[in-house]
Amino acid sequence: MSYLEYSVKSTPTGLRKILFMNWPLTLLLISVACVGFLMLYSVAGGSFTPWAEPQMKRFVLGLGVMTVVALVPIWFWRNMAVLAYAVSIMLLIAVELFGTVGMGAQRWIDIGFMRLQPSELMKITLIMVLAAYYDWLPGNKTSRPLWVLVPVLIILLPTFMVLRQPDLGTSILLLMAGGGLMFLAGVHWAYFAAVIAAGVGLITAVFQGRGTDWQLLKNYQYRRIDTFLDPSSDPLGAGYHITQSKIALGSGGWTGRGFMQGTQSRLNFLPEKHTDFIFTTLAEEFGFVGGFSLLGLYTLIIVFCIATAIATKDRFSSLVTLGVSINFFLFFAVNMSMVMGLAPVVGVPLPMVSYGGSAMLVLMLAFGLVQSAHIHRPRGAPR
Repeated sequence: MSYLEYSVKSTPTGLRKILFMNWPLTLLLISVACVGFLMLYSVAGGSFTPWAEPQMKRFVLGLGVMTVVALVPIWFWRNMAVLAYAVSIMLLIAVELFGTVGMGAQRWIDIGFMRLQPSELMKITLIMVLAAYYDWLPGNKTSRPLWVLVPVLIILLPTFMVLRQPDLGTSILLLMAGGGLMFLAGVHWAYFAAVIAAGVGLITAVFQGRGTDWQLLKNYQYRRIDTFLDPSSDPLGAGYHITQSKIALGSGGWTGRGFMQGTQSRLNFLPEKHTDFIFTTLAEEFGFVGGFSLLGLYTLIIVFCIATAIATKDRFSSLVTLGVSINFFLFFAVNMSMVMGLAPVVGVPLPMVSYGGSAMLVLMLAFGLVQSAHIHRPRGAPR
């Protein structure tokens, strides 16, 4: 019996697939989501509206999406990767043409019951198409210049489209996630060294170009950099967010002020307390112990994803699972660094905790791919 024939015959069928889901991973996702519900209830002053209740409904829908995606064989998602990427590109074009404007940016499409953010979907479809590409490409061609150029273009196209919205945070995540997957796929380290050198040159150009006709960033993005370097330079203006965030983080101490006792969020000193800065509310109310516990849950999710990637035998399943892990890690690492003042404020939500529909549903879709790889992996050894 060939390996392919064995892998098809050894995977569960029908409803038995539900029994073979990665249930520890599912329970971890539910646990993190419950932390989010708790914090959204708190920042609303002890009310399920306007944030906790819609978030619960979206998570239940997300669980359904994850389950449906998980039950479909992983080879189907491999075959759909290029189409999914193309649809995401078309949605980004649609945003450019008639997207909804909010907070000075044009990032959403209003579909009635929610506002869809196509750049969130692109984070996953980009991982899918890169994993499919390297699954198709012979290993001896991975580092050849022509075959390196193809994934670079695949990454840069949506990155520049998202940057135009403008959404610097998501653009950075797309670049980092795509580059990380290329590295894991076996692309030679010399390419990454060249990119790092070019990045240093780009950063220099960013600062040199400020105030000129060819400046590379928007003025508000430059202000974010200034705030990152010296928040006290404008504590009531551009530095207000990070200053209040640091106050909230510091006031929590080791064990926090107690549930719904955080003064920074309760008295509305903390902006965006239900989205990008929700981690500071958690740290103020539950202290270092609460923040570290959430970080532990995130770490366990990544550990289970990596275990699935190791257990799978085909290249696409392994790469797409590792890609989801990279994406998930970048989400919470950038957000936590941002609210602690270790990175510029770039508008990246805390996964499964911050209020938001698109991010929640897309993350659950991504974990559905991980579950599909886990369910449909061959078990045992072919005879």
